[in-house]
Amino acid sequence: MTYFLGVDGGQSGTTALIGDENGRILGTGEAGPCNHAGAEEGRAKLERAVTASVAAACGQGGLDVEAIRFEAACFGMSGGPEDKEAILGSILRVGRLMVTNDAVIALAGATETGQGIITIAGTGSIAFGRNGEGRSARAGGWGYVFGDEGGAFDIVRQALRAALRMEEGWGAETALRTAILEATGSANADEAVHRMYTADWPRHRTATLAPLVDATAAAGDRVAIEILTNAAAQLAMLAASVRSQLWKPGDAVEVAYIGGVFWSSLVLERFRMLVELEDGIRCIAPKRGPAEGALREAYRGAGLRVILTGP
Repeated sequence: MTYFLGVDGGQSGTTALIGDENGRILGTGEAGPCNHAGAEEGRAKLERAVTASVAAACGQGGLDVEAIRFEAACFGMSGGPEDKEAILGSILRVGRLMVTNDAVIALAGATETGQGIITIAGTGSIAFGRNGEGRSARAGGWGYVFGDEGGAFDIVRQALRAALRMEEGWGAETALRTAILEATGSANADEAVHRMYTADWPRHRTATLAPLVDATAAAGDRVAIEILTNAAAQLAMLAASVRSQLWKPGDAVEVAYIGGVFWSSLVLERFRMLVELEDGIRCIAPKRGPAEGALREAYRGAGLRVILTGP
């Protein structure tokens, strides 16, 4: 039997899927994060996460992890794939190894054809698209300093700025200030902001405060509503940029979305409305997750077109 491997490796965890030559998913495995591999500690974390997730998938599928060889494997990695291919090649037996970014596998899982646009809004943000000719394009994904517009970290940053402006007397009154102070255990907005510069509040933890902004907006706070409305507009612009690079006006294109920011109904509905203003655009929920997308890309890299079945 021939085996294929798809892995979604990111900041929060690693998911591995093993499939056979017919597209039947045999096993799924979960492990810790593996998004950075530059330093020695990062390499060890990557190796542990991949080894553990693949072993768990083999165990679920009744496969011998020590003997298994993959015809093709695709890894979708956040944090950039460039430094990971050699490491992965040294710990796996695989005929064709593909290492790409998380946006590629998210799109591959989101639509039936693997074509269209995926807009990702988690801690950061990016839009990626691929058309019927195989051409691809991206917009965003430049990190928290120069980009990530509409991502959770950026939403919290805007909320903190609003709290600071209110505290200094030149910004509108907003319930965001009280919500942030309570969530961070701070006496004032100045203290809350300084907490964000410490090791106790890395970017991914700061981003977890984004649901507070959504709750405050749902309660009618105008400042919070404006922050989320702007976030939706920025995400829609990323998708529009990709569309203009790959398709002609009026072409039929599916735009899918994924990431925690879209749990906000305000953001999602505003995003949907804005992207569907363009003729031919249809906004859809993703069909499958990124790990399934990685497995589909592994088959695609081997020249196979299969329909995934199984758990």
